[in-house]
Amino acid sequence: MNKILEMRGVRKSFGSVRALRGVDFSLDRGEITALLGDNGAGKSTLIKIISGLYAPDEGDVEINGVRVTRFSVARARALGVEAVYQDRALGVSQPLWRNLFAGRHVKTRFGLIDAKREREAAAEIISRLGLSGAGISPDTPAGLLSGGERQGLAIGRAMYFKAGVVILDEPTTALAVSESEKVLDFMRMLKSEGRSVVVITHTIEHAYRVADRFVILSHGKVFGEWRKDELTEHDLFARLMEAER
Repeated sequence: MNKILEMRGVRKSFGSVRALRGVDFSLDRGEITALLGDNGAGKSTLIKIISGLYAPDEGDVEINGVRVTRFSVARARALGVEAVYQDRALGVSQPLWRNLFAGRHVKTRFGLIDAKREREAAAEIISRLGLSGAGISPDTPAGLLSGGERQGLAIGRAMYFKAGVVILDEPTTALAVSESEKVLDFMRMLKSEGRSVVVITHTIEHAYRVADRFVILSHGKVFGEWRKDELTEHDLFARLMEAER
């Protein structure tokens, strides 16, 4: 089975607003899929269903071959889904190791936070991300990190918890060019490790550079989907403009 995620006929409404109108969406293992569309197209609702924040009103969702019947963040994480949202909320005065394990601390057999093991794990993550050369350590306050490094920290957290599906919501928004490049490299790293990535972005250049497949949503429906070898970046932009009419 090559699909790590399959969604069929997914519908979701909020009062009179129909956010998703029968969406079919899938994700291959080791693939980066860019989820594109105008504001209000349904992208955020879709990823929040995948990550367990919302339950669909109708439709089927399968993750790793398991049909999801109970939707929660904890359940999604148990099935290997991690989401990194646009706000990248971090405790800026807290050291990196505490941020990495916030809400999911490693405990000793006495139920206390195992700071030693968490620091060691944080050092390993920082090294894997290539950030240790920048003078970053587990005890570095999160507020000293650049935007790209903060995004990397969140991605490293997903890697540590062995996520098979990583959702990135506008990961390069408000970042300088050099910082955006770091984030694109982090996405490529996830793919090289066999993880699947869903990325929402309004930056078509970034989407085209890293994604294997593009899915455009429009008014709560799938407008179309294409693999990278089926269209140029200019074609993708034209499809997006057509969907937004």
